[in-house]
Amino acid sequence: MLTSCVEDVLNPESEWHLDEMFILVNGKDHYLWRAVDQDGNVLDILVQSRRNKKAAKRFFRKLLKGLRYVPRVIITDKLKSYSAAKAEIMPGVEHRQHKGLNNRAENSHQPTRVREKVMRRFKSAGHAQRFLSAFGIITSHIRPRRHLLTAECYREEMKSRFGTWAEVSCVQMAA
Repeated sequence: MLTSCVEDVLNPESEWHLDEMFILVNGKDHYLWRAVDQDGNVLDILVQSRRNKKAAKRFFRKLLKGLRYVPRVIITDKLKSYSAAKAEIMPGVEHRQHKGLNNRAENSHQPTRVREKVMRRFKSAGHAQRFLSAFGIITSHIRPRRHLLTAECYREEMKSRFGTWAEVSCVQMAA
């Protein structure tokens, strides 16, 4: 039943929190679709000009193509486009719709709003897509969930993450 590009692999521990938000691109409203896992890490984003069933299906396909596994549960707000698209793309996945359950996705929009303001909005949908695709992943790598860590564990975690970042970006770390 799933799209041909995705293996039928169900990850029993995974939950995806899906949400969309309005962003202003060159003076026109666009929608930023975002998927967040159960740990608060951004899985993928998609910038589109519409918020209908076709747009939701496109987002699901992009998400499934990149991750190659299907979640146990998806949690969304009450937008009807999610239900219609999920019924076609992922019929075997449990779908929970409730405003309070989707706070993880809602909170992941906050850093995006800050960056959008600092950058004085986005000039094109492509610019927003390219920037936010990288920004979400990098932000979740640099900002661990500090409230779950002791100070010592936090320092060790940050040292490890910045070491990884230095390797990937070929930047020398200060002593």
